[in-house]
Amino acid sequence: MLHGREAEQARIDRLLADAREGRSGVLVLRGEAGIGKTALLDYAAAQGIPSVRSAGVESEAELPFAGLHLLVRPGMALVDTLPERQRAALRGAFGLGAQEPGDRLLIGLAVLSLLAEEAAEGPLLCLIDDAHWLDRATAETLLFAARRLDAEGVAMIFATRAGAHDFPAPGLPELEVTALRQDAAAALVDAGAPELSPALRYRLLTEAGGNPLALRELPAVLAAESAGAGPNPLPLTQRLQVAFYGRVSRLPANTRTLLLVAAATGAADVDPVLRAAATLGAGLADLQPAEDGGLVRTDGRTLTFRHPLLRSAIYQGAPLAQRLAAHAALAATLTAPEDADLRAWHLASAATGPDETVAAALADTADRARARSGFHGAVAAYERAAALSTDPAARVDRLVLAAETAGETGRHELADRLAERAAAQTTDPLLAARLDLVRGLAEFGAGKRLPAHRRLVAAADAARREPLLAARILTVAVHTAWYLGTDELGEVTDRLASLPLPEDDSLAHTTGYVLDGVFGRFRAELRATVDAARATGVDAGDLVQLCGIGLVVGQDEQVTELAADLVADCRDQGRIGPLPTLLFFRAEAETFLGRPREALVVATEGARIAEDIGQGHWISQLSACLAYLAAFGGDEATCRAAADRALAEEFGGADAPGASWAHAALGLLDLGLGRVDSAMSRFESLTEEPSRHMVIGLRSLPDLVEAAVRLADPARAGDALDRLDAWAGDSRQDWVAALAARARALLGPDDRAEEHFSTSLDLGGRPFERARTQLLYGEWLRRNRRKVDARTQLQQAMEIFQRLDAAPWAERARVELGALGVGAAARAGSGVLAALTPQELQIVRLAAQGMTNRDIAAQLFLSPRTVGHHLYKAYPKLGVVSRGELAALPLDAD
Repeated sequence: MLHGREAEQARIDRLLADAREGRSGVLVLRGEAGIGKTALLDYAAAQGIPSVRSAGVESEAELPFAGLHLLVRPGMALVDTLPERQRAALRGAFGLGAQEPGDRLLIGLAVLSLLAEEAAEGPLLCLIDDAHWLDRATAETLLFAARRLDAEGVAMIFATRAGAHDFPAPGLPELEVTALRQDAAAALVDAGAPELSPALRYRLLTEAGGNPLALRELPAVLAAESAGAGPNPLPLTQRLQVAFYGRVSRLPANTRTLLLVAAATGAADVDPVLRAAATLGAGLADLQPAEDGGLVRTDGRTLTFRHPLLRSAIYQGAPLAQRLAAHAALAATLTAPEDADLRAWHLASAATGPDETVAAALADTADRARARSGFHGAVAAYERAAALSTDPAARVDRLVLAAETAGETGRHELADRLAERAAAQTTDPLLAARLDLVRGLAEFGAGKRLPAHRRLVAAADAARREPLLAARILTVAVHTAWYLGTDELGEVTDRLASLPLPEDDSLAHTTGYVLDGVFGRFRAELRATVDAARATGVDAGDLVQLCGIGLVVGQDEQVTELAADLVADCRDQGRIGPLPTLLFFRAEAETFLGRPREALVVATEGARIAEDIGQGHWISQLSACLAYLAAFGGDEATCRAAADRALAEEFGGADAPGASWAHAALGLLDLGLGRVDSAMSRFESLTEEPSRHMVIGLRSLPDLVEAAVRLADPARAGDALDRLDAWAGDSRQDWVAALAARARALLGPDDRAEEHFSTSLDLGGRPFERARTQLLYGEWLRRNRRKVDARTQLQQAMEIFQRLDAAPWAERARVELGALGVGAAARAGSGVLAALTPQELQIVRLAAQGMTNRDIAAQLFLSPRTVGHHLYKAYPKLGVVSRGELAALPLDAD
């Protein structure tokens, strides 16, 4: 029976009730040691829902996927039902199959799918205790799955220490488990220790502070203290460890040895514990006193400690020599090939000084961890291997690998520290350049753009005798320079242009395109560059940068195609890391092409994934893009909320990566709603460095021109027309020339305005921009009393705006028509798609192509049941009753 936990139990009851109804849910319980989190997990487990359980173990915190295996082991029989790549990823993570490099979050998708399969016949409860001790690979995998739970009927409860940094779980619902009320604490004491004297009872209630574990464990300790001992100065957690270890210390020596081995191994299996303990003189019979004392439970195959603190107390309470001996005994008995990683860590834990043999074994463990996407475990193994190395060169190599691996996981502070340590131990300029690449990326991620840029440029100089390495570093430096200004961009591209790259290397093609884009030469088509690079074995990562340059060049259609191809490759390979970047580039391109609904679908998914994996740079950028799309439709509340997210202090505030897009979004919002002066201020800020040369700075020039003219102050447009003319000439894109012609119509003499408006419309252009030209032309015609011609332009503009859901612009056209005496009713929505959420539209489109729920789930990183749930909600909105009717709908129409 739980005392004083009615509110917590009610919260768990609601979670389980939802699971029984097919609705998934997650809850993170936070609280200090002994506060009752495990008891609440036990309460949840006793409510009749089938459950699976795991727990973090301190000694296994660096072993990739150690905690995950415990959770999914009961459902491993269902692994064969998973899609091939998910099945291979999960087997590889557990060392049951080929360990091909892959994205660790593909494993998260596999776990999500596996849990959904387990819940196919009814609800499933997943309980994870001591989440703060989970290995990072397991923690990331479970958090990824938890954030994507929806309609599977899975309830997942984590229990962790009170600190938010112990087990960060942003976006998941949390419940703080606090101390018991005085009456509940007293009831617990009276139930467990009714024989306490009033004085001891009062002291216990005072010292325990409402901690349930203390209320149960401390009575024996307090009773044993002399009356004059006074209050114990130990913190409560230490007192609990003393209480636990006090019971252990009274056990026979061999029993203590066996318990120490069990505490050191962290595993639940009895067999390795008994084999290791036997080498130290303990055997199965020595387990009985611990069982009799209620300290452990065993069924002959597994051994479980009564409380996680007991394991810690046993391990920490043993002398160092005994702990070393326990680890050595475990290493000596773990000889099977599948135990190689665990053996290496026990050897490392038993080492008292540098040992190259152990270091090499641990380095091999790190290599295997990387291959299994256990990057956090790999970092720890490389770092520990470096500490144990006797060979100076090997030590530096292992530190370099630790730093680079930490950088790959986004742990930039750790990467920077490791790189700094390695740099102090080497004079090799190429190793130093690799380390400066790590440190530069860390500084850039921390918002230190100028120091990062300078470090990268210097690193590239140091690596000039290896042009390919220098080129890769300078390509990254192009990205950092983009956020600084034209001077820095010119400097880094000049250096990149001077590198003698082999003509048959893919980098020659990709860097050539980058340079053309930055220098404004626009000689190559993106498609041709990609084809040439692929023919010479390009790394997919080098193609990502081309998407950004393609937008500078104005080859938006080709950027959309390349980004879509790369996204499809990432989905097929289960590599989720590059997706936010690619989805941002595609969302930009779709926006510029005048396909706002498609852009919204893409940007929404990108923002969700960026939040999932903590890519702050792209959270900011994609949030700003979503703000721009909301501004497009005149949704002020959504626009401002998304812009605030983009400009959050955690991403750099006013200097956030998405700042330029956020200002463009707010400017477009104000321009559409008629707040022209405010819009002008936003657009003028985009003419200053570093926004001036950014993609959105260039694309906002037509908005700047319109705002200046509407304010009757065309001089404030500055050199916008000259820049548009130059861009049109360099890019050789008719749609850019159309924008320049429109700007000339607005800024030039009125007697030539019609000529320029006509030229702009004859050149074509994207739907939204063409409609804006027609709106401006119609306004000019009305002012010149040419009502019939004005009506034609304004009606066509309004129809396009309505089709694109560009509400402010449609309203403006409607008002202009009203001034002509032409009634035009406002139209809400744009066909059957207007009622769908971006995710519903994405799922419906894939279903219409004939993809199964399982296929759609694999592509969108969802569970099949969630896909089915969204289809079920979409059908009535679309007016259909079956999958077969979807193909007849205009699902791609904008």
